[in-house]
Amino acid sequence: MPQITIEIGGRNFEVACQTGEEPYLQAAARMLDEEAAALAAQIGRTPEPRMLLMAGLMLADKTAGVQDKLSAAEEKLAETERELAQLREAGAKPGVAGSSAVPEGLEETLSGIAAQAEALADMADGLKGG
Repeated sequence: MPQITIEIGGRNFEVACQTGEEPYLQAAARMLDEEAAALAAQIGRTPEPRMLLMAGLMLADKTAGVQDKLSAAEEKLAETERELAQLREAGAKPGVAGSSAVPEGLEETLSGIAAQAEALADMADGLKGG
């Protein structure tokens, strides 16, 4: 089990992790250190346990926000995919030959929404530590 050194609030900590998880742990430590630095700038020097608790709570709040955005994006994507399926089905019916049932640009819009949902999912995974 690898041991890595992370720095949070100007202090070094030795932390064990699973093989291959080192980059995720280092990224998480950087996020925690950034929150700790922001807290120190706002309220000055605080005891280490309190600073780490507050920084952790701030990160948890951000994670909850990202998860809410991800859920909303996934719902929007599912709704848009249902609409697209209905439009494709309507376009495949006899008597509609030669007309395009899918509005121009809809597929590109769907691709953009899907990319946003995937990016939010990646952010949420990063905040959860992989």
